[in-house]
Amino acid sequence: MKRIILGTLLIALTTSCVSSKIYEDLKAQHDALKAENEALMARLDGEGGGNGEAYTIENLRKELEKLRAEKTQAEMELAAAKSNYDRMKESYDALEANSSSTLTENLERNRRLLEELEAKERALMEEEQRLAEIQKQLQERSNRVDELESIIASKDAKMRDLKNAISDALTNFEGNGLTIEQRDGKVYVSMENKLLFESGSWAVNTRGQEAVVALGRVLAQNKEIAVLIEGHTDNVPYGGNGNIKNNWDLSTKRATAIVNILAQDRGIPKENLTAAGRGEYAPIVSNATSEGRAKNRRIEVILTPKLDEITRLLNDL
Repeated sequence: MKRIILGTLLIALTTSCVSSKIYEDLKAQHDALKAENEALMARLDGEGGGNGEAYTIENLRKELEKLRAEKTQAEMELAAAKSNYDRMKESYDALEANSSSTLTENLERNRRLLEELEAKERALMEEEQRLAEIQKQLQERSNRVDELESIIASKDAKMRDLKNAISDALTNFEGNGLTIEQRDGKVYVSMENKLLFESGSWAVNTRGQEAVVALGRVLAQNKEIAVLIEGHTDNVPYGGNGNIKNNWDLSTKRATAIVNILAQDRGIPKENLTAAGRGEYAPIVSNATSEGRAKNRRIEVILTPKLDEITRLLNDL
């Protein structure tokens, strides 16, 4: 401002001729302006540290630059925060979507596992029921086996008693071609033909009849015993006369002769008696010697306990 005023005065002084009054007025005005200028400068010096308006503008410029820098920094921080927010939101959205998908998968897997568990529990219950039924059946079968063993043991004991009773009844005939044996749950009474028949005959002699009758008295006391009479010969072809065709025929007639004697005892059920001819086809020793042939010519009385009850238990097993 000062420079502008001085310039104006100089131009006025050099370009025109003015009166002294005008000059004085201008000078006074100049002095007044100068004083005002000095006062303003002093004021500026007091407020702005002596640098005046330039200092203030410079400070404002610096402040503006600072504010702009701060604004730029704030904008950058805002952009970074927004970018971070966007990433976090994207991650959250992905996590939420993934969590929802995972939750659905877990629910579906748990449902399948629950169904499998229920199926296994049902299968286990069915298996337990099946095992319980099997155990029940095994227990019933075990009971039947125990009953069967008890019956067999009882029959074995009865057969031993029967053997002993027959041995006592035929004591006088033992050693004369008579043997008594218990095996396989049966009692075998074997009588050689020399005790019962004459050579080539099927008629029972007196001594033989005594033995058969004594045997019959024991059998009459054991009505639950099946009696099989088997006739046996040696391998020498039959050479006699009469109605006999061969050894098989002879063995059958001799077995029938024994059955006829036993049938006379009313205590023996007739349905318990069976006659069979085996001929020469079931030897007990070789026929190569006369002693062997004599042993093979025999009557075997095979005593068997009736096995109806045992058969029933066996069928139930």
